[in-house]
Amino acid sequence: MAGRLRIALIRGDGIGQDVSDAAVAVIEAALREIGSNPLLYEEILAGAGYYRETGSDIEPSGEERAGDADAIFLGAIGLPSVRHTDGTEISPHLRIRDKYGLYAGVRPVKAYPSVPLQLADPRARFIDLVILRESTEGLFYTAAVHNRSDIRGDSEVRDTLRITRTTSEKLHRFGFRLAERRKAKGRPGHITCVDKANVFASMAFFRKIFKEISLEFPDVTHGYNYVDAQALELIRRPWDFDILVMENMFGDILSDLAGGLVGGMGMAPCAEIGDAHGLFQPAHGSAPDIMGQDKANPLAAILSGGLMLDYLAEKTGDSKYSAAAALIENAVQTGFEQKRLRPMEFGGDMGTKAVTHELMALIAE
Repeated sequence: MAGRLRIALIRGDGIGQDVSDAAVAVIEAALREIGSNPLLYEEILAGAGYYRETGSDIEPSGEERAGDADAIFLGAIGLPSVRHTDGTEISPHLRIRDKYGLYAGVRPVKAYPSVPLQLADPRARFIDLVILRESTEGLFYTAAVHNRSDIRGDSEVRDTLRITRTTSEKLHRFGFRLAERRKAKGRPGHITCVDKANVFASMAFFRKIFKEISLEFPDVTHGYNYVDAQALELIRRPWDFDILVMENMFGDILSDLAGGLVGGMGMAPCAEIGDAHGLFQPAHGSAPDIMGQDKANPLAAILSGGLMLDYLAEKTGDSKYSAAAALIENAVQTGFEQKRLRPMEFGGDMGTKAVTHELMALIAE
């Protein structure tokens, strides 16, 4: 066990089972290729299926074990037919975000070769941006813990949108540092604050803090956009944007919109990072209708695994993990360039297992 980092593995519901297995297989193939120790996966049972069987949404001590691990990997959570009495779905991962302060939701949006794109403009092939979603506050503040909602009988419900200086400062600094790293790799390194500051005091506060933090990063260019205008611009000219930082609900919506521009949610990875913990998951849902049928596109989960390896490299100072992450990213890029990756999600002939095996072959080449 010496030298092995521990990963809390929450497969969850529906295709979460399928894509988690795919991600683990590809992660381990990349680590073998660079001669690194394998990771140690400790499974934690959680999700709607577990709730249906036990009345709890995560196994005893599951949250604590997740926090004790070096990183958390999650497949998918939720089943439409299993809900709390207030009508909301089972969502222990929201509580984990809240408990461990996973404020920086990093959602890369990249157009790969040969992937069908929704925009006819040839510039769509240059889409390569990051939606940075605050993941612990905003309008999701009440969702993380159910008793935060103000339910007034059957006549009214009030949910609170919360923006704090402490979290917003950390989020914006994370965004500016991400811009620096992307600029060093040849991207524009431009960050846009997306809000609704013209209407809501909370959003004006969010923008105010962004302006303050921008002074710490004079070499990073930045701008502002209202969320409704930004939604329009993601359809009109998404290739002109690099990093978009925003409140939780806005990020939830716009990241799905952006994912649709580059093929669908099967291409939407996600990292949720805090000061001491990180959780990694595909941004798609559990799709229980295709669970176990070898139809799910595992690439969002696999790319999330790459984000996890980059996180482990930064956390441990061991560059082998970032080298393994680069192998995964390059394999996905090459696989689409050579048309060796043809997921069923795009009308192709390759199911979950075939995509996984092809990626492993590409990594080994």
